[in-house]
Amino acid sequence: MDLSFKIFLIICLIIAAAYFAIAEISLAGSRKVRLTRMADEGDTRAAQVLALKEKPGPFFSVIQIGINAVAILGGIVGEPAFTPAFENLLRPILPEEVLPSVAFICSFTLVTIMFVIFADLIPKRVGLIKPEAVSVKLIGSMLVLIKILKPFVWILTLISNGIIKAFGLPTKNQEQITSEDIAATVEAGGEAGLLAPSEQAAIENVMDLESRLVPSAMTARDFIVYFTLDESFDSITKKIGESPHNKFLVCDRDIDHVIGYVDSKDLLRRVIEGKTFSLKDRTFISSILAVPDSLTLSEVLELFKNQRADFAVVVNEYALTVGVITLNDIMSTVMGDLVITPEEAQIVQREDGSWLIDGATPIDDVEKVFSFGTLPDDETYETMAGFMMYMLRKIPKLTDRVEYGGYRFEVIDVERHRIDQILATKLEEEQPNPEEDPPSNESIIHLKDGTE
Repeated sequence: MDLSFKIFLIICLIIAAAYFAIAEISLAGSRKVRLTRMADEGDTRAAQVLALKEKPGPFFSVIQIGINAVAILGGIVGEPAFTPAFENLLRPILPEEVLPSVAFICSFTLVTIMFVIFADLIPKRVGLIKPEAVSVKLIGSMLVLIKILKPFVWILTLISNGIIKAFGLPTKNQEQITSEDIAATVEAGGEAGLLAPSEQAAIENVMDLESRLVPSAMTARDFIVYFTLDESFDSITKKIGESPHNKFLVCDRDIDHVIGYVDSKDLLRRVIEGKTFSLKDRTFISSILAVPDSLTLSEVLELFKNQRADFAVVVNEYALTVGVITLNDIMSTVMGDLVITPEEAQIVQREDGSWLIDGATPIDDVEKVFSFGTLPDDETYETMAGFMMYMLRKIPKLTDRVEYGGYRFEVIDVERHRIDQILATKLEEEQPNPEEDPPSNESIIHLKDGTE
């Protein structure tokens, strides 16, 4: 064979190797979600790719047969094709005793580089750009090769499946999409500019509904405005004027004995008509959904859907009222800054760079804003006030502070043993002075990586 024919064979082998490489990477990289959508739209080739992904053994057997056969043929054809040429090129500068070895090395290096670049790297990069589109285009020819090489495929598949089973591994590719996969995809989309920051935050918040408990979004009992059965007409109208909510709890004596709720529109309609009313007339009172405080927001959302409700009272294991939650509370958790006004924000950054945090702020929101991972033992408390109490191991008082994750969290407002406001400031990189002791009336906890 002359040199031109050998070069032609090498080019054909490179094309064959590129075909197997791009087929392998496109099938492995194609996403099940997109293939399923393409199949639902009537693309039969996408359905064939999905079937092959579920049982990839024959496919990868054909790929390995093709790749190894091409590699062997490439070595057989490539080395003799270029070795004489390199001998003629290097003869003037090299002695005869080393010339054959050097020419062989040069020929081997050239063929290897050609196969690596044109038969491996470039095809695989092309296959990863649009794996679904490439895989559906190649599926027909690949199925033909699987039929042609079926005897070899059957033997190799039988042997490989036996070895895989011996190690206790599954022989079928059961691709599963987890919430972590979706979160990683959303984050990648945000970094690439495909999602606006508000869209990315909303999607991530929807994913959080599965893990966030009811107390992270409810209105705590200390802030609930409610009526009692024997409350006067004047007191009710005054509360409605001062706290213009849509719905109000109605209780028998105290908030732990909830009877139901009243809609403020029904009461205001009677006021406009010049009529008085009494809650002892229970025709105004509607039954209310009660949910345990151990439910997630996703579960509460499902309950609202099934019960056709948008308002519920939250009770703990002792049947005591701990708060109320509405559909709007859950939607506010999802939409975040899109529906929360600055006056309603629980975490506010000041001009000097410090942060003012409401004591009732859910821990999940604090962890997101400050990006220092999870707080120590955060499953044992729900709010920032709970974090301070847990770390200080006492009822905090003014100026008590905790240092964690590069921030100092200091109690600046306390009302009847309840932490109302916390000031968060960024700590400077400075060495502690052992001669300086904190004042005796302050409690300071230094935390690093969740340890004191």
